[in-house]
Amino acid sequence: MNITTATARNAAGTVSVRTTDQGVPVDLHIDPRELRHGAGNLAGQILALSRRAALEAAALRRSELAAQGMPEALLDRMGLPTPDDLARTQQADDEQRQPTSWLRPV
Repeated sequence: MNITTATARNAAGTVSVRTTDQGVPVDLHIDPRELRHGAGNLAGQILALSRRAALEAAALRRSELAAQGMPEALLDRMGLPTPDDLARTQQADDEQRQPTSWLRPV
């Protein structure tokens, strides 16, 4: 059985998660420096990266099935994201990560 996976990394490259197209994590790397930010922050990063990797893997799966001749209508019914869906989600994630201020708390 062919399992499609994708990897998502945080901006610093210190946390990476590889998941299947169903969202099952299969690999996790955490740089020890990330531990200083606390468990809640790390857990949030892992969950966000897992969702992003799962979406990327599902879009890749859609491309693989389309290349094998599966009709677009069936791929839509399966709920697999299109490359446009993936791009919109990534853009929204990038916009959320942009700081609203360059000032830091003192």
